[in-house]
Amino acid sequence: MRGFLASSIGVTCAAALALPLTPPALAATARPVPTTEVATAARPAPHAGTPDTTMTDRRGAEPSAAGSTQSLPLEPLTRSRATPPASASASASAEQGLSRRAVRRFSLVGVIWDDPHAELQGRVHVRTRAAGTGTWSGWQDVETHNADHAADLDTPESTSGRVRGATAPLWVGDSDGVELRVRSELEGTGGRSIAVAAPSLPSGLRLELVDPGEGDEALPGGPVDSPRTGGLNTETSAATDASAANADLAPLGATEITALSRAATEREFYTLRAGESVERQRARPYVGPRPRIVTRRGWGANEGLRERKFIYTKKVKAAFVHHTASGNKYRCSQSPSLIRSIYRYHVKSMGWRDVGYNFLIDKCGKIYEGRAGGVARPVLGAHTLGFNSNSMGIAVLGSYGTKKPSSAAVKAIARVTAWKLGLYRMNPRGKTYLKSAGSNLYRKGKKVRLNVISGHRDGFKTACPGRKLYGKLGSARSKAARYQGR
Repeated sequence: MRGFLASSIGVTCAAALALPLTPPALAATARPVPTTEVATAARPAPHAGTPDTTMTDRRGAEPSAAGSTQSLPLEPLTRSRATPPASASASASAEQGLSRRAVRRFSLVGVIWDDPHAELQGRVHVRTRAAGTGTWSGWQDVETHNADHAADLDTPESTSGRVRGATAPLWVGDSDGVELRVRSELEGTGGRSIAVAAPSLPSGLRLELVDPGEGDEALPGGPVDSPRTGGLNTETSAATDASAANADLAPLGATEITALSRAATEREFYTLRAGESVERQRARPYVGPRPRIVTRRGWGANEGLRERKFIYTKKVKAAFVHHTASGNKYRCSQSPSLIRSIYRYHVKSMGWRDVGYNFLIDKCGKIYEGRAGGVARPVLGAHTLGFNSNSMGIAVLGSYGTKKPSSAAVKAIARVTAWKLGLYRMNPRGKTYLKSAGSNLYRKGKKVRLNVISGHRDGFKTACPGRKLYGKLGSARSKAARYQGR
């Protein structure tokens, strides 16, 4: 029988708080707020369709500004212009885009529109010019899904008036030129695409060109965007809050949360707590070793972009695995820039309160903190429409419909789920019930039996996390259970 295990939380922090079993989120240096409470200290974000910056000369581009978004309205296209390979019968009225042009430097693209509930039934193609070489890429597909990655319906985040429809983001690397085509199509018999009328394209289409900026932009010194909460002092305070949310795991300002052995993790988290039964106190703590996690400061999050307050749910009963659908043409050294780009796209372009995922993993297996609020706590995300409460979202950077995920990425999924789910006494190989908040698979209020480690498509009809990554979830469950000592 295991005896009482007690220590300070976080061997890396000299004076730490004990993290309780149910739930860890309540051992807070930042006060949790109910899921229904609006972040009252936050100012409204700029309208998602409003450009942060404007093009002043289509023959050239404004000087580069680190950490910014160019938001360009699309235009009707004529059949006389060159088009990417696709169906040959689309009418001019069913096509919008932008002709080839020079722009300020950017690294990630996406398309947004006014109505977050409208679908873009068609195809989006983009080509970009590499900065420095002047070489134009071939046409690339931008995945048109993204309504499935969202805050639950009727929550303050989804009803803020800022949220917009959007494609998945696509990482293109350092670029200074762009050309775009959006074609309205429906899937016909035998997989053929057929042209449809212009109304199928949502209104307010804009191309978003995201420059991730430098990692140091998160530090005091003046970000390009005015913080939502206003002023440098407030932004510095927001960065402190984000770091303090992990103060029971790492010192303030740490760029990473160090890994611990399983034994050290057990000593850290399973401490004696008044009010719990002796049986529960002495129950074997199936918790995996804490993995190394790069903090928001570590990947250079500009804390002035997001809303200030943190919102929590009660517990973490399940993990939903995603892919970012942002393509696989990134180096692992570029992962922080890619994450900063996705963060900016989610907040500035799509109108979310923060990046949607709780964790992100690159193809080298490195784990990154996602939405602010503390990696050990049940932070409410915007990753699986209908099932964000009492769950967490883990996104692997890349597209995995036809490409296999790396073994390092699958192992990282297992490591982070073994640890985080273990804090809430969940078996990675088990099943659990979540109440649907409404999705295209399950009506609102329905209790749904799901794998504790599920793919996004288990809660919402979507291709995410891609066929190849979805096929690796069984392996991730088994590995996670072994990490927990089961």
